[in-house]
Amino acid sequence: MSTVDKSQILNEMREQAKLGGGESRIQKQHDKQRMTCRERIKYLLDSGEELFELATFAAYDMYKEYGNIASGGVVTGIGRIKDKECMVIANDATVKAGAYFEITLKKTLRAQEIAYKNNLPIIYLVDSAGVFLPLQDHVFPDENHFGKIFYNNAIISAKGIPQIACVMGPCVAGGAYLPVMCDKYIIVEGASMFLAGPALVKAAIGQDVDEETLGGANTHTAISGTADYKEKDDYAALNRIK
Repeated sequence: MSTVDKSQILNEMREQAKLGGGESRIQKQHDKQRMTCRERIKYLLDSGEELFELATFAAYDMYKEYGNIASGGVVTGIGRIKDKECMVIANDATVKAGAYFEITLKKTLRAQEIAYKNNLPIIYLVDSAGVFLPLQDHVFPDENHFGKIFYNNAIISAKGIPQIACVMGPCVAGGAYLPVMCDKYIIVEGASMFLAGPALVKAAIGQDVDEETLGGANTHTAISGTADYKEKDDYAALNRIK
């Protein structure tokens, strides 16, 4: 196989990875009046800027029994925002609802490490249903698993590197710690953040509560005070980050 052929195959694989969960999942995201993670990143970056993407092929040929986990379900890379180089970490909600696999964690931790060593502000675009439950035993036990993300949040903050989190969809269970450990927290109307969803609250304590009341944008800006800003849609939230 020639070098040209190999390059073409690589480009085709890269374009396939950029489709995330596929056209039908992309359409479902649009039906919710939400952008895909790659559309969000493109809008966030300065005009004409391209994301220097990291680990595009994470999870390649892995998790076959669960389908295609394109790019590990998270897009990471360095891009220029308001003429400032930043690390962007964005959950891909078209891939298993943005759920975390072990490789998702490793990719996130690597992006945080690069940002820490190079003094890059981090923008987290959160849209995740939490841990991929069938493989949850792969996500928590090791010192370089889920808890390390929050340790990194702390040491990055201590170093004075800005971190901005924008919750643009679900932010559930363990993942809910990340936004509140950042310097600024933006939440979009229709998004939600909680440790346990309405069904689990009902099962645990018998209380009926809807998602919005439990952890919606109004709850976290007007009542709990957890979030700093509430924005009406993805565009407004991304403008707020800028």
